[in-house]
Amino acid sequence: MSSDSQTQRRLGLVVHGVVQGVGFRPFVHRAARSQGLGGSIRNTPQGVRIEVQGPNAELERFVDTILRRHPPHAKIDRLETEELAVRPENPFRILDSESGSASKPAIPPDLAVCSECLKEVTTPGERRYRYPFTNCTHCGPRYSIVEGSPYDRERTSMRAFPLCPACRAEYEDSSDRRFHAQPIACPTCGPQLTLLNAGGDVIATKGAALDVACEWIRNGRIVALKGLGGFQLVVDATQDEAVQRLRARKRREEKPFALMLASLDAARRYCVISDEEAAVLTSPACPIVLLQRRSAPASGELPPIVSSVAPGNPRLGVMLPNTPLHHLMMRELLRPIVCTSGNVSEEPMCIEIDEAKERLSGIADAFLTHDRPIVRQVDDSVVRVSPDGPRLLRRARGYAPMAIELGSDGPPILAVGGYLKNTVALRIGSQVVLSQHVGDLDCAEGRTLCARTITDLLAFHGVSPALVACDAHPDYASTQYAVQYAAATGIPLIRVQHHHAHVLSVMAEHRLDGHVLGLAWDGSGFGADGTVWGGEALLCDANEYRRVAHLRPFRLPGGEQAVREPRRAALGLLYEIMGDSAMELVGRWFSPAERRVLSATLRRGVMCPVTTSMGRLFDAVACLAGLCARSSYEGQAAMALEYAVDPQTPDREYPLPLSGGDPAVADWEPMVRRIVADFRDGVPVGEVAASFHAALGIFAVESAQRAALPRVVLSGGCFQNALLGELVRSRLENAGFQVFENRLVPANDGGLVLGQILAASVRSRTTPSTQEIPNVSGRSG
Repeated sequence: MSSDSQTQRRLGLVVHGVVQGVGFRPFVHRAARSQGLGGSIRNTPQGVRIEVQGPNAELERFVDTILRRHPPHAKIDRLETEELAVRPENPFRILDSESGSASKPAIPPDLAVCSECLKEVTTPGERRYRYPFTNCTHCGPRYSIVEGSPYDRERTSMRAFPLCPACRAEYEDSSDRRFHAQPIACPTCGPQLTLLNAGGDVIATKGAALDVACEWIRNGRIVALKGLGGFQLVVDATQDEAVQRLRARKRREEKPFALMLASLDAARRYCVISDEEAAVLTSPACPIVLLQRRSAPASGELPPIVSSVAPGNPRLGVMLPNTPLHHLMMRELLRPIVCTSGNVSEEPMCIEIDEAKERLSGIADAFLTHDRPIVRQVDDSVVRVSPDGPRLLRRARGYAPMAIELGSDGPPILAVGGYLKNTVALRIGSQVVLSQHVGDLDCAEGRTLCARTITDLLAFHGVSPALVACDAHPDYASTQYAVQYAAATGIPLIRVQHHHAHVLSVMAEHRLDGHVLGLAWDGSGFGADGTVWGGEALLCDANEYRRVAHLRPFRLPGGEQAVREPRRAALGLLYEIMGDSAMELVGRWFSPAERRVLSATLRRGVMCPVTTSMGRLFDAVACLAGLCARSSYEGQAAMALEYAVDPQTPDREYPLPLSGGDPAVADWEPMVRRIVADFRDGVPVGEVAASFHAALGIFAVESAQRAALPRVVLSGGCFQNALLGELVRSRLENAGFQVFENRLVPANDGGLVLGQILAASVRSRTTPSTQEIPNVSGRSG
């Protein structure tokens, strides 16, 4: 062996990335000890700091082990190395964490229970048998319980539970998988269950609380369950009366409920599941996955899920148990359950029992709660698996707060998102950390949660932003918050046009420089000309955009009412074509009195905003096709149109000609006239829906050919329509274009913040920092 390989060296390493809360320190400790190396490891706000000393060859092997064999939930973004002076050293040890300055994004998301912990929980005689808060370094709560960085027990909500001698021994044993597991607990020293009735009186505690709660669910009762990141409402999914009662109390008429099934095998009996869907379902993130439902369970042993769970929907939103508590409940119930957010429809979920008793008192018959505090709301994530991989529709448990790498350093920037499906984000260095799903801001509770999430994000990372970015819509609650925040702190405010932000969210994900054509199709966004945009083809870079093409504008009688009433969007289209004569065609949707009022409203142009919205075009066509005149939740009409498509329809598309102007205008009038005629002539609705989708594919290709750029970006809520996304992507790729879409963030407004961050990062380099930075003047024609 050469003398160089035996030369003693001492290295200082700083590991950046997700390396706290994932068993990284115990892993490094074991690796160093097994190689006979001395030194130490400690958490710091910036990452993990290692000092290690030993023979040169062993140090090289040690570094290689860190980079190649680290724990599965760790993610190393960067490793800094420096030479240190050799000195007398003790065996390798874990030092107390260092607190202090601003922290980089480093805390992992909450992780579903691992197989080893689940085995303990379900094995009689084990110390943690039937204990619902079992966890280890590989699983359990993280983001929902951590209060600060570095990640140590005293900076989590578990600090209220001192370790018993047995847990302390596991925590300090380097050979145990609970070595330095911060949320470690057991029946002797950890959190406990309590079951309360609707009046708040204690019914049962500990294991008995779970048993009684399951009995109530079997009897058709609604139980509010305190889960990992908030309360969930649980009811038997095989009892129609129970599900309908939940719908009435929650004020959720038809929007599909999420289901929890006991295992992947159970899910396969109700749904058709691909290998990739199975991998997402059983991943540590354990999200809700949208699956194709079977017409009947594959096994007669299982009771059918009632249609009221997801009326008229060929898909089911399915998740598997993600905590020991959920696993124990499902093993006891032996049936599928509805497991939906613990809130009144569209409000944030509850996290504290006092709040739950107040806000859910008219919904839940009982509360299965516990005494481990939840630091922040973390709802269930939602994923759809497309032919080219998983797509996030809601980014929350299991994914937040994982950072997205931009590839270069930049100033600290706060982005506050939009109005619906709100999220917020913070740029720190080269990374963007996105909050969990916040939700809609149309209620006081939602606005309060948004403000609290911003405060939490800034405080957790110890960052004072240099800029704040928001949507260009002046009336969004998030915009108003940003205006007030900028005024109070004296930092610049950057307003980012809604659809430009959609396109930039994809550019940030894929680190695209230069120009792209962005197809931003959604329900609404404040346009540069003051109208409501939504069917846009934008030539973009990170700094500015130009409108290349858009849908022909039309009016929305009643404004916001048209979002929930597709009949109004349909009337807007027909009135644009036919004027008052349109009233003769809408008798099946409106009463005579309503027609008189709407006719006068449209003639005067009062409460009739002008829009180019693709989302409202979907609504209008769904109504014209006889599918949905009124909707009870966002996207219902568009979903009905997607699900109505007959795949056996002959290859044809409705005409949607693109004008020769700049910007070009896609004229929907010939298409609408054909749809009205087809409906009158009894053409099957499946053929109407297919021809409409095909027309949009042609519009996408023609817009791309006008822009003459090789790269096309797809974003906006309309691209959550799986059929539309796959059709447009296929048409564009067949025409020779390279297509990019959202994956790490939702295509809906939940991804806006990433685009806002990118826009603000670029504009901050070219604009004085002492004044409000204006919105770019997107030319609208």
